[in-house]
Amino acid sequence: MEEGVLNRLEDFISLAKSGEGIDLTVSLNRHVLTRKFYPYKPGESEDEIDMYFLAADFVFKVGDRTHEVTKFYASGIEGDSASNMAKSVHVANERLRMDYKRLIGAGLVFSENFWDEKS
Repeated sequence: MEEGVLNRLEDFISLAKSGEGIDLTVSLNRHVLTRKFYPYKPGESEDEIDMYFLAADFVFKVGDRTHEVTKFYASGIEGDSASNMAKSVHVANERLRMDYKRLIGAGLVFSENFWDEKS
């Protein structure tokens, strides 16, 4: 497989299934970004809202090369209700669980981490 093609989880799953030795580590992150809404009409004020994104960094080591794939699993509004945050965390964990299942099915061994509601 060409170097430039290794940029998705599916690429590493295929490589692992073909028997290539791959080491994998997964780290979970919570990014907070400010989204700006610009005025529709001149003279109106702009609004900002802080949003969070739950993301996983998959770091694959193939031979002497390291490749990183970042995947976003859920997002929400910073300071939203605890129940909305819990729903976002649940959705992110379920999506991540599906990816873990595919990676394990390809023979990759790694530590499974999940977000908690304090993420």
